[in-house]
Amino acid sequence: MWGLARATGRRVVLRIEDHDRQRSRPAFDTALLDDLGWLGFVADTGPVRQADNATVYEAALLRLRDGGLVYACDCTRSKFASSARAHGRPWSGGGCPGGCRDRDVAEARGTGLRIALGSGVETWDDLRLGLRRDEADREGDVLVRDRHGNWTYPFCVVVDDLRQGIDLVVRGEDLLDATARQIRLGRLLARDRPPAFYHHPLIRKRGGAKLSKSDGDTGVRELRARGLAPAAVLGEAAAAVGLIPESRPLDPDDLTALFG
Repeated sequence: MWGLARATGRRVVLRIEDHDRQRSRPAFDTALLDDLGWLGFVADTGPVRQADNATVYEAALLRLRDGGLVYACDCTRSKFASSARAHGRPWSGGGCPGGCRDRDVAEARGTGLRIALGSGVETWDDLRLGLRRDEADREGDVLVRDRHGNWTYPFCVVVDDLRQGIDLVVRGEDLLDATARQIRLGRLLARDRPPAFYHHPLIRKRGGAKLSKSDGDTGVRELRARGLAPAAVLGEAAAAVGLIPESRPLDPDDLTALFG
């Protein structure tokens, strides 16, 4: 992210995406900032925390309500899973498996909120993958607040990107399929032109699975504890995603040159 931003003359906004109150912990926040500082990454703006901006998300939700696009949903993850098993594919198209908008489900404790995205295709420029297109409602209508009252990642990042003037989003390719629905949500919030995207490869295990803390996979903190220098960690990561043919020590300025 830092290297690409610097190479394209952009500024970096450090955003702490702590919208999930059940899973977010101050210790995670502290460790993240400490690791970034150790690696030599200094943001131009931030950190900005989503947990501090509930009124911003409420205002965005109100705007969508005024357009008649918000509806309550009592579908659970298990209902989506049951639908996938019954039809041999994940839920796609407008709405949700339970038809909650048509049933006019009442907003109550334990229900989530979804936005009716509408049908049609969205296109975007991916700086790594080229011109892309996808159906906005391929995975159904987007959930913007879950049944526990948490704002969701797809909603928060769209609202934040709009208000913070983000014109380049750098993230993992595991979020590629979420892009069209987020662009559509941005349009519903009056964003005329979506940001550019760069979906980078993920560092994976030998079998192809994503790295996961819950599986005990090694993170920056563990590499530090083993005595690796920041330049060595950056070099290993750059080689793992194909930016360089083999690992060698790198600093943040070296990363900028890789995108120059």
